[in-house]
Parts: sequence; structure tokens; C-alpha cells
Amino acid sequence: MSVRELVVLGTASQVPTRHRNHNGYLLRWDGQGILFDPGEGTQRQMLRAGVAAHDIDRICVTHFHGDHSLGLAGVIQRINLDQVPHPVTAHYPAGGQRFFERLRYATAYRETVRLAEAPVAEDGVLATTSSYTLEARKLSHPVESFGYRLTEPDGRRMLPERLAAHGIAGPDVGRIQREGALGGVSLDQVSEVRRGQRFAFVMDTRLCDGVHALAEGCDLLVIESTFTDEDAALAADHGHLTAGQAGAVAREAGVRHLVLTHFSQRYPDPEVFERQARAAGFDGELTVAHDLIRVPLPKRDR
Repeated sequence: MSVRELVVLGTASQVPTRHRNHNGYLLRWDGQGILFDPGEGTQRQMLRAGVAAHDIDRICVTHFHGDHSLGLAGVIQRINLDQVPHPVTAHYPAGGQRFFERLRYATAYRETVRLAEAPVAEDGVLATTSSYTLEARKLSHPVESFGYRLTEPDGRRMLPERLAAHGIAGPDVGRIQREGALGGVSLDQVSEVRRGQRFAFVMDTRLCDGVHALAEGCDLLVIESTFTDEDAALAADHGHLTAGQAGAVAREAGVRHLVLTHFSQRYPDPEVFERQARAAGFDGELTVAHDLIRVPLPKRDR
């Protein structure tokens, strides 16, 4: 299977720090690359992380606050400067069309690449490919905001012991997969459903239905945890989550690997976010993100 991993380019919230750049995340998925929320400095972070403009097939922006979108201008111009040989599609809240246009044409440059604009106006499916379905869900933030989710189609896992019991081997294995039955033996008798992998990206939001819908059953959930639980009132006022809320969401949704990110500069100890997410009952794999790490999707769970 091709590489499926998250490349973290930046993890700061509104104010970057000496160690945390503004947001930026590239999801590698079967030879395609989806760039989420390119904040200021993303182009340079790409260089440091070994990510090229050619790696980008889609850009998904959750909302038009600067720490999630000011890097668009540089990234789009770099895509054109490097003459990326494939079309690139950009998804972003429809209500922010004017901001996208201002960033896309912030300065003069030569356009060499077809950049398709696909604004998001409501919950639903945005794109379907052979390896994933991309959908969006509305979030709760002071400005229009959407989260994104990738779902791989379910497949089949062939079971060697059952194939052998029915005397099916060699080319006949492929035949029963294509035709659904062979010599009175159905595909269900010699295989089981292989659940498709699921990924979600949840940025600036209060708790809302969209958060839970995006997180449900995810193998890898990337979610903001801007504040600690002691500042829950501040988080709600500004339209954000706490570490404990993020952990509870992941626990309730059955998430396998939780990635916490988008940290306020007010907290010097990043480990407090993990402690509070664990205290909320999440017991799966957990990563407190920092710039330039790579997080692989978990291996398939049988």
C-alpha cells in the first residue's frame, strides 16, 4: 500500500513561537497530497519537511483566520512557479470567497497551473476518488468554518484458510473476487469486509455536532486543543476546544490515534495537553504534535 501519513508543518494557534510555526498539515494518501490550513510560513516549512509543491493535489482551508490561511498566497504562487503538472483543487468556506481571491492574487505572478476553486457551502461530499471520499462538516467558530474527513471505501480481505478449505487457489482467487462466486462458493464464504481507513481534520471550533460527526470511527483524528481545561470558559468564548474536550470527543468516537495541535502560546508545557486528554478517558494512541513530525496512519485493525 502507498504511504499514508500526516506531515505536520506548523502547530501554533494565533501567535507563532520560536518553536511553533503557524498551522500547516500535509496528508499523504496513496500518492496524493492534501494540504490543510496553510498558515503564514508554510512554504518554508514545506522545504524543511521535504514537501514539494508537486506533492499537493488538493488544498483544504477550514476558515479564513490568518493562522490558517495567510500561507495560501505563497503556496499557490509556488505551485505555479514549479509548474506542477497536475491540476490542483482548493476547498474553502464559500462565505470567504473574497478572502480566497485576495490571497490567490495578492501579488503579480504568472499562472501556469489550473487551480480549480471548489468552495464549501454546506455539509456533504466534496469529492470521490478511487481511494477516498472527501466530505465537509460545518463547525462552530466566530467565522464560517468547516472540518474535513476522508473515508476509504470498504474492501475485502481474502482468508487463506477458507480458500484452502474450498479448494480455491491460483487464478481462481482473482476470479471469485471479480465475479462474487465460484463453483457454488460465494465471496462472503472465503473473505471478510476490510473496513476502509478514516481520517478527520478538525480545527477552530466549539463542541458541536460537526465535531462528533467528523471524528466518528477515525483511525487518525487531527484536532485542535488550543486551551487547557482550566480555561474552558475562554475557549468557549473564542470558539475553541480544550485538551480535555478533544480527548473526550476521541474517546466517544472510538478514535485509534489522536493528534492534538493548534496550541496557545500561553502554555509552556505541551505535556499538559496529553495529561488532560488522558484524564478525559482517551486510551488510544496519542501524539502532541510539534513542527515537522510525521505521523503514519495506524495499521489496519482486524
